[in-house]
Amino acid sequence: MSLVIKHNMSALNTLNIMGRNSKALAKSLQQVSSGMKINSAADSPAGYAISERMMVQIASLDQDNQNAKNGQNMLKTAEGAVSSTVNILKTLKEKVIDAANDTNTTFDRKTIQDYLNQAVDQINDNANVTYNGQLLIDGSKNQFISGGVTAVYSNQSLDVKTKFASTLTTLLDRNGNSLNIANGDTVTVSFVANGKTITTHFAVSSKTTIANIFENANKAAGSSGKLTGGVLFASSAKAGMGEGSYIGVGADATSVFTADGASVLSISSNGRGLAHNIAGFTISVSGKDGNIKKSVNSVLDAWQENIVAQNKSNDNSITLQIGTKSNQAIRVGLGDMRAYALGLQGLDIQNGKSGLKTIDVTTRQSANAAINVFDNAINIALKEQTQIGSVENRLDYTQDNLTTASENVQASESTIRDVNMAKAMTEYTKNNVLLQASQAMLAQANQSSQNVLQLLR
Repeated sequence: MSLVIKHNMSALNTLNIMGRNSKALAKSLQQVSSGMKINSAADSPAGYAISERMMVQIASLDQDNQNAKNGQNMLKTAEGAVSSTVNILKTLKEKVIDAANDTNTTFDRKTIQDYLNQAVDQINDNANVTYNGQLLIDGSKNQFISGGVTAVYSNQSLDVKTKFASTLTTLLDRNGNSLNIANGDTVTVSFVANGKTITTHFAVSSKTTIANIFENANKAAGSSGKLTGGVLFASSAKAGMGEGSYIGVGADATSVFTADGASVLSISSNGRGLAHNIAGFTISVSGKDGNIKKSVNSVLDAWQENIVAQNKSNDNSITLQIGTKSNQAIRVGLGDMRAYALGLQGLDIQNGKSGLKTIDVTTRQSANAAINVFDNAINIALKEQTQIGSVENRLDYTQDNLTTASENVQASESTIRDVNMAKAMTEYTKNNVLLQASQAMLAQANQSSQNVLQLLR
């Protein structure tokens, strides 16, 4: 090797190596201090992009989980209010059963009425419960209902061959046994519509049919001058009566049929919505001796509300975003739990002004009719409570799923981006030693040029 002084190639080569060692040490130091092997897109363009997308997904999943928790808290608020309403309704049923007993005086029944009025007012207060300023169970969060829903009652205790034209004296129960309704028996029909109780009586003849029961109910409502809507249809020729497995159209615009496909009798009100709602009706048969035929009533009075009247509504269902993509959500429609929707109150129009009239229990007959009303109201409230509870339960599973998904994505992101600290420390130590060695050799390379001076002396 020649001795030169213009270019110190050994020093330049050592300096180049020292620069590489310095960069390697800096990268190792960055990895060790940050805990990540990819700190910028320059470290691994593809890995950086994948990792960033995963981090976005993790943050989104965590927010979905928070959304599910908030939604569950909202539904728990609604369920708590409905649960309180159920408890009130159970107590009120006890009160109306008490009012239906003739051991009570008129004063006693008025006292029960006062209690009922306050309890019904509390039901309306429950319906005004809010979460984050939003009303929940006042009907404002209902699902889409086009044109409203007609109330429909069905009787599944009568023989499957029973028609509305069947005479009362020939009626059979579901097992084919005769009801033993005789000529001269008295039929009492009571029903509640718009908070008003209508009652009528008529005698049974050999030609009296089931349809005649509702015809008499309509006549009583019309002659009372108290009812403008919610009257049952008078004959099977009209659309308000049905015979067969078809019951009617539910709130979701789908047809409702009997569960077993067997034929039943169904009766509906004469219009859609709460203004035409029949809150409940009862049919009672008494013999010539004045005694109530309880075995007959257990069959003839077994009309269950299979479709609940509801007003038309836009789609105001609650949307809970629980996915990382658009439209990955749970939609929950909350029903109307006001006393009006439960059939405990009705529109009362007087002197051109409308208000709400609470169901009356100040007479034995009205209290007796109210028993079925409260049965229906309890069923409506319980159905709403169980539906809310079902969604709450679903949100538990949703949160578990989101937590698991977030954990697994985070594990994948960690595999791509996190540094192996043991390996990184080994690399850091190596690069540190190499840098120190290259620094020492640079000094030696610079010192070697001094040897040329010996030739110039």
